[in-house]
Amino acid sequence: MATLREIRRRIVGVKATSKITQAMKMVAAAKLRRAQDAMISARPYAKALDALLKDLLTAATKEIAKSPLLFGRKLPEGEQERVLLIVVTSDRGLAGAFNANLIRFTENRINELYASHKRNGRLSVITVGRRGTDYFTKHGYDVIERYVGLFSKLQFETAEQLVNRATELFSNGEYDRVEVVYNEFKSVMTQRQTAERLLPILEGSSLEEQLKGRASLDYIYEPSPADILEVLVPRHLRTQVWKTLLESNAAEQGARMSAMDSATKNAKDLINALQLKYNKARQAAITKEILEIVGGAEALAKG
Repeated sequence: MATLREIRRRIVGVKATSKITQAMKMVAAAKLRRAQDAMISARPYAKALDALLKDLLTAATKEIAKSPLLFGRKLPEGEQERVLLIVVTSDRGLAGAFNANLIRFTENRINELYASHKRNGRLSVITVGRRGTDYFTKHGYDVIERYVGLFSKLQFETAEQLVNRATELFSNGEYDRVEVVYNEFKSVMTQRQTAERLLPILEGSSLEEQLKGRASLDYIYEPSPADILEVLVPRHLRTQVWKTLLESNAAEQGARMSAMDSATKNAKDLINALQLKYNKARQAAITKEILEIVGGAEALAKG
């Protein structure tokens, strides 16, 4: 049985841990408010830009439909596409199952859709965040680039850098498909693991297939749709990646706040249990001393 001194030490240690987790919860809550504001501000713009791109494509000419970023290159018969995954995790832990769930989701997706690609060396990964970098590097994945420490000071230039690199690899024909895997922010308690196609922008073999059933809007474009599309497509990609980073950052802070809140509550429960154990042990020690005194007194009286 633990001595009173050992129990006291444990109570002191758990109280100190409780103070740390409470402080981390408050820090995460403050960061979450800022992250949510940035994320909510970016969502309407990203949605409107996506709608504008699709409206523009309804008026597109055959020359526009040949854009490599829209459909990519046509693979020779029998050739397997090369896939690039951009996996967005966090740099730090203590966020519950935030990173573990995303890594598990990514591996399940690879096993279901890209198992043969991985076996044939036609699957590569770009990691954003230290946790994902450590995991995929240690587990034998082809990690071609690593971005660590971005979330401490998240800037739009980060999204530009990622998009420029992904677009370069895609345009050069090194990869035929680029996907982004990240945690989408749903609420403070809930994050949804999501995979979105970044490149090619449209799936399928023709522009008509993608826009089938979509009403054609009679806009007058100045300059030409081709010139607008040349500017709009890179901006669309940068905005989508920026929104992804903001979503992941907000989801991380929500997960960390929730995890630290649970840790604080568990610490308090443990303190109560240890305090009860301490009181029982102290009571038992006092009772033992009283019995010893009474026993000694009776022995003296009989003597």
